[in-house]
Amino acid sequence: VQLQASGGGLVQTVGSLRLSCVASGRIFSRYVIGWFRQAPGKEREFVAAINMSGGSTNYADSAKGRFAISKDGVNNIGYLQMDSLKPEDTAVYYCAAKLNGDIYSTSTRYWRYWGQGTLVTVSS
Repeated sequence: VQLQASGGGLVQTVGSLRLSCVASGRIFSRYVIGWFRQAPGKEREFVAAINMSGGSTNYADSAKGRFAISKDGVNNIGYLQMDSLKPEDTAVYYCAAKLNGDIYSTSTRYWRYWGQGTLVTVSS
């Protein structure tokens, strides 16, 4: 499975961005796309995940109410809509995938496939 993330950029506080993650290769119906982020000097952390078949979702507490994960199941694209952005959201955002349908195992060790990162910078 190959993942291609895009959509990062520079935005002001309370602005919005939408990230996209295109999946290709040997994709099975129960796969999950997740978003993670890594700020300078910090560990990579889970943001949100979506089951690309059923559409069930899971969010980190920091993302609830501001971020929304969605999918285009036909074209194998996962989206992360980020609203009301804050400077502390500044990070490299990565998309990841796993093939077992599990949206609740959020540690990075459970995710087999990773895309390249896309940088999100929120200025104050």
